[in-house]
Amino acid sequence: MEMKMIYIADDEKNIRLLIKSFLENAGYKVRLFENGDLLYQAFEKQAPDLIVLDIMMPGSDGLSILEKIRKISMLPVIIVSARDTEYDRITGISIGSDDYLIKPFSPLELVARIHGIFRRMALYQNQENQDILTFGAMKIDLQSRAIFYENDMFEVSPTEFDFLAYLFKHKNKAVSREELLKEVWHFDMDIDTRATDDVVKRLRKKLSDTHIKISAVWGYGFRLELENENHSK
Repeated sequence: MEMKMIYIADDEKNIRLLIKSFLENAGYKVRLFENGDLLYQAFEKQAPDLIVLDIMMPGSDGLSILEKIRKISMLPVIIVSARDTEYDRITGISIGSDDYLIKPFSPLELVARIHGIFRRMALYQNQENQDILTFGAMKIDLQSRAIFYENDMFEVSPTEFDFLAYLFKHKNKAVSREELLKEVWHFDMDIDTRATDDVVKRLRKKLSDTHIKISAVWGYGFRLELENENHSK
């Protein structure tokens, strides 16, 4: 199996080198950049399999780089930042990051998050059961990892794809936040369940022009609904 390439942009050299060491030990290829603009230039020439972006860097900040990437690619992006306010975290998730880690963090935790993203992608790519999931006018192709709404491409990030595919597989029931964290993110530990809420906020915005809704089940989790079902009640 070909080694996956990861691009890392951080203006702190010691952090870049530390992350690089742990990722290479975990079997990944790594390219380092001292700012986001240099990373984006390299991305335009050759896209990696995953990107790790700091927010506060000279030149364009990480969120601006992420926004540019999301206009043309849905490859996985993890934001790392010393800015730990709820606003910063939600902004990163809303723009399209697949994860958000607060500095200082354990390099082993970053490696685990990256493993988790690639594992989820492989899980759906190697799906042996039903290849096409449907709900209303939306179809999810598990083999090509593509989503279509009324035959038009519906753009999502890798984490959004995994999240929505899991809801589609369980479309006849409510799914708990804890179940989503365990089955989509593969987290067995207790972590901040706002991670699911952040992805839901992002997907709700993208689904606003469709007849599909992700409804909250108070104190529990989420379920899929069709707008016309609510209108007919």
